Parts: sequence; C-alpha cells; structure tokens
Amino acid sequence: MKPKLIIIRGNSGSGKTTLAKEIHQRLPRNTLLIPQDTVRREMLNVKDGENTLALPLLENLLEYGYTHCSYTILEGILNAKWYSELFRKAQQLFGDQIYAYYFDIPFEETMRRHKERHESSFGEEKMRSWWNANDYIGFISERAFTSRMSLDDEIQGIINDIQMEKKK
Repeated sequence: MKPKLIIIRGNSGSGKTTLAKEIHQRLPRNTLLIPQDTVRREMLNVKDGENTLALPLLENLLEYGYTHCSYTILEGILNAKWYSELFRKAQQLFGDQIYAYYFDIPFEETMRRHKERHESSFGEEKMRSWWNANDYIGFISERAFTSRMSLDDEIQGIINDIQMEKKK
C-alpha cells in the first residue's frame, strides 16, 4: 500500500483537531499525526505567518511520514498562501494519495464550537482577526466540511474516501 496523506484544514475553532484525533485513533498503528499548533507553538515556540520557522520541521515530518508510515495526518489552520510550499512538498511526496479536507463554515459557527470546547482561551476579537474565509489550497483538491455536518459525518467521509481508494 502506498503511503497516504490526510490534510485537515480550516479556521481556528472549526473542529480540525477534534476530527484529526478521532481519525488518528481509528486508523491502524503506524499513523503519524502532525498537529500544526503542536509543532509551531509547543515544539518550536514560533509565530505563524509567511516563512514561519515551523515550515522546515513540518516538511521533515511529512518526509518521515511518507517514508515510515502508512498514513500521515497533517492538521491545522495551515493558511493556503503561507503554507503553499509545504503543500507542494506534500504533492511531490504523496502524489495522488492525498485526501484533503477544509472546514468551510461561518465565523459564528467556529465561535460556537470554540466556546463549546475551550474554557478560558482567546476571545471573539482575536479569532475574528485570524479569520480567513474560503482559504482553499487551489492546486490540491479539498473536500469541504460544512456546518451541517456532524463529527460522525466527517469521520465517516474520510474513512469512506480512504476505503474507496483501497478498492480501486
């Protein structure tokens, strides 16, 4: 089996991390989960933005996943413009074995979800300043997850996509 990459992206508070952790638990052993926030904030303590110092490590982790893992899950806001080189590297490595998903949900819904999951985190003003609507990659096809979908719908969608590929 060729190594597969699952990309889960979207605005802050949309549900990316929750979904990525659920998928990680359901996939077999030897699945690498790469959370952008963990790499950027916890491992490196660097800011997000164009040319963030997290990019080289994210690229190295993608290479590791490609070489050593059956599945790699890349999760985060991952601004399409700022991370375009990372996505090009992903395309170079994984080719047609990329399953990409983008949370295309309204700001109000991300706020509701954020408040549901986090007790004392950043507020609406900060989240609004980060908001980036319709931030699709463009050169990698992404399936949109909408506010009408439940977590179970999202999980099942990803699992079905991966299983459909196996049957080909």
